Amino acid sequence: MDKQFSDLPESRQQQLMAFDRLLTIMDELREKCPWDRKQTMESLRHLTIEETYELSDSIIENDIPEVKKELGDLLLHIVFYAKIASEQKEDNAYHFDIKDVLNGICEKLISRHPHIYGDAVADSEEAVKQNWEKLKLKEGNKSVLSGVPASLPALVKAMRIQEKARGAGFDWDEKQQVWEKVEEELKEFRDHFNIESNEVIDQKEAEGEFGDLLFSLVNYSRFVDINPETALERTNKKFIRRFQYLEEASKADGKTLSEMSLQEMDEYWNKAKETGV
Repeated sequence: MDKQFSDLPESRQQQLMAFDRLLTIMDELREKCPWDRKQTMESLRHLTIEETYELSDSIIENDIPEVKKELGDLLLHIVFYAKIASEQKEDNAYHFDIKDVLNGICEKLISRHPHIYGDAVADSEEAVKQNWEKLKLKEGNKSVLSGVPASLPALVKAMRIQEKARGAGFDWDEKQQVWEKVEEELKEFRDHFNIESNEVIDQKEAEGEFGDLLFSLVNYSRFVDINPETALERTNKKFIRRFQYLEEASKADGKTLSEMSLQEMDEYWNKAKETGV
């Protein structure tokens, strides 16, 4: 039996009250605000994607106040979608509301954790993941990989594909085997270039081999506990900082990038590295 509100710890009471406050505000905005009243799931979609990336940025930057803010923005979107759905009648019944969303994820969490809520055994993270994939197949998924969203960015998708394949037992045993595969794919990629002129022999084949090389590098990253998406994004941000230093420092010296040689630019780049930019 669920606990009575008054029986809950004060911190949980405050959490529930804050969530109820958000639901109340959402109801008011949907009724009274012209912009909020006009929104649909389709019109919110691109905004939700933007908010997700903003959360990702704040996590990478370890900006905790910003993480809190972006989580609030995402939570608003979840409540907004549920509010819109609750207004859609289907056979005289509401399509779904936030209660259905919450109960749905609760039931899913319980069913996906039989080692906590049942008699299954899983004493490691790997065992838990394998159980998840088996349960998904029992739930009707035709393939272990069917749960990977088609619209995921390619790098993230590669990582998720490999993680799911590993959950089904399809993976290398040792990281050295994976590195050998990286070297094999690198050689195959280089074989599509004319050594003397460095020209591509077959552009389509070279693209395919480059994709294989990237996929193998993502594979290796898992074995050394590196998230390739995070690693690449940190490098992107580092490049931006150093390039902007190059722009600002050269401008302060009265120079113009378009008139500078690569060697001159490289001097500023190295200064950026030396100063820890």
